[in-house]
Amino acid sequence: MTNIYRVAILPVLLALPCAVHAEEAASPYAVSANVGVFSQYVFRGISYTQEKPAVQGGFDLAHESGLYIGIWGTNVSDLALSNATGEIDVYGGYANTVGDFTYDVGFLQFIFPGGKLDPSGESLNTLELYAGVTWKFLNVKYSHEVTDYFGFSDKAFGQGDSDGSHYIEANVNYEFMPGWVANLHVGHQKVKNYEDYNFTDWKIGVTKNFEGGWQASLAYITTNADSALYTICDKDGGASVRCKDTGDNKWLASVKRTF
Repeated sequence: MTNIYRVAILPVLLALPCAVHAEEAASPYAVSANVGVFSQYVFRGISYTQEKPAVQGGFDLAHESGLYIGIWGTNVSDLALSNATGEIDVYGGYANTVGDFTYDVGFLQFIFPGGKLDPSGESLNTLELYAGVTWKFLNVKYSHEVTDYFGFSDKAFGQGDSDGSHYIEANVNYEFMPGWVANLHVGHQKVKNYEDYNFTDWKIGVTKNFEGGWQASLAYITTNADSALYTICDKDGGASVRCKDTGDNKWLASVKRTF
């Protein structure tokens, strides 16, 4: 994040023979923004753009107390996320550092304009709470759905509601050379009352940080998600059928800038 400074200009007192210099005071707030181009949108190992490119970006506001709030958005496939025209995430929380440890607790609201399951009409919008701890280059995080998980509900599928689903993950981001970071990830998604949709995802990748807030990354991602449940087919003009296993092996490349 970039620091925002508040400049206070003191009035010039004409009665004094000397000039009064402006004083600069640091603001307790920090604002940052990010924008990036990605070869596809991958969320917890699943491709939500049917392996097509995505443009993503967001804004963050943080206070020196540790409180923060942000908004982020991306394009999605209306097949992978039924009828959705995009995804908007609103999040906020509190983070603090004690020695080599940083803890972070907050909420994440997924909003999918137009997103709903057919024919039930159940909304894909999902609210989850999260808590994470980072030690140097190692991070562990737990996310807990307090609403139904992306529309999985008794009304939609008749097997009960899915609030109480959760995702647990471990991440390693290790700088092995100046500006070069190795990225390792493993996570497990549990969908309450819909265990067939449970899966584990893995990622191995590398990120290169450049001056000016630029960043490039490449990662290999895979899951053990059930292909029969995570394969989505699209009819092209009613003649041909194109199917994508959204949980299969994939490469993710990106260029991003934070400012």
